[in-house]
Amino acid sequence: TNLKKNKSIMKLAILATLAASAVAFAPAQVAQTSTSLNAFDDALGAQAPLGFFDPLGLVADGNEAKFDRLRYVELKHGRVAMLAVVGYLIEKAGIRLPGAISYDGTTFADIPDGFDALAAIPSSGFLQIFGFIGFLEIFVMQDVQGTGEFVGDFRNGFIDYGWDTFDEDTKVQKRAIELNQGRAAMMGILALMVHEKLGVSLIPDLSELL
Repeated sequence: TNLKKNKSIMKLAILATLAASAVAFAPAQVAQTSTSLNAFDDALGAQAPLGFFDPLGLVADGNEAKFDRLRYVELKHGRVAMLAVVGYLIEKAGIRLPGAISYDGTTFADIPDGFDALAAIPSSGFLQIFGFIGFLEIFVMQDVQGTGEFVGDFRNGFIDYGWDTFDEDTKVQKRAIELNQGRAAMMGILALMVHEKLGVSLIPDLSELL
């Protein structure tokens, strides 16, 4: 059935994510020169107590283009993870969009939270989701105009929110905050997913306090 297939797919995805996380802590086995090791010591995100953390030596050669590509991926994944954590908590709180998700009468309120939603969302709903993601990937989540100040700057001359009014120190501080929040969110959504499958929720039951 679709339910069993979706659950199997998600279990495999979680296992793959866990394996990738475990590999991230494996020691690097490549000899590195002092020049390469120090190439990104002062890069954004190289903060105490770990400093610049590259256990696999992915940028041990000091390749700036490779570093920028990895930072781009890290930022994008962090932003998606932050949205995922917020979405997970909102669904757990029972908040849903009004109206229907498909023409068959299925409403947003009919969709459960967590992994159970995968079996409840109709095909037309998934098409909307993937279509929206595709739109963001092509037209929003990249430096379309080539005017970005830094890796991950996707304003494209449209959204600013007062960024240009900040001094350079404030800009660096806010970028570091976003980077660290994204890192925490990636670990957070992974923990929420794993514990849901284990049947041990990380979300406290607040019903007794209401």
